[in-house]
Amino acid sequence: MKKRKIEVAVISDVHLGTYGCHADEILIYLNSIDPKILILNGDIVDVWQFSKRYFPSSHMKVLKKIIGMASKGVRVYYITGNHDEMLRKFSGTIMGNVHIVDKLVLDLDGKKGWFFHGDVFDASITNAKWLAKLGGKGYDLLILINRALNWGLSKMGREKYSLSKRIKNSVKGAVKYISNFEETAVNLAIEKGYDYVACGHIHQ
Repeated sequence: MKKRKIEVAVISDVHLGTYGCHADEILIYLNSIDPKILILNGDIVDVWQFSKRYFPSSHMKVLKKIIGMASKGVRVYYITGNHDEMLRKFSGTIMGNVHIVDKLVLDLDGKKGWFFHGDVFDASITNAKWLAKLGGKGYDLLILINRALNWGLSKMGREKYSLSKRIKNSVKGAVKYISNFEETAVNLAIEKGYDYVACGHIHQ
């Protein structure tokens, strides 16, 4: 397969170690590109939901691929998120081509790009972490239900359906939250004099 040569690739919210992770799709994407820089914008490994009973080989292949890319000269920035916040104590660590950071500013063709996960804007994370973790467990259950639903739909020859997307789009508060999140990030980037801003966290 011919790989696309790109300057920067950004992925976030992979949540390795959870049922909702699309490890196979991530692997296909990573195998299709040849970036100079790979930015992992938080929540790559889900430490909150981590279980010794569930970490399939497809999830391990994603980690192996990322390490392989770094060993071949790709600069990898692992930006910490809320689900992998335990890595924040290692912020500033450099292991070969892998840099662990909390945020990142890059010069992109003479313009400044600002990359961070975005959980700092989330009141449920900063004020009630237990509530956010409980929500994470509920999301995992929703994914399992969705898988069963999609299995049934595929047997009937019908298109797959995303329950989580439907719920997010139908709840006015969620739509408003996403809009506020984006507006806050953009305004802060303008204030700091950045030309681009890229966040993860809200799965949109």
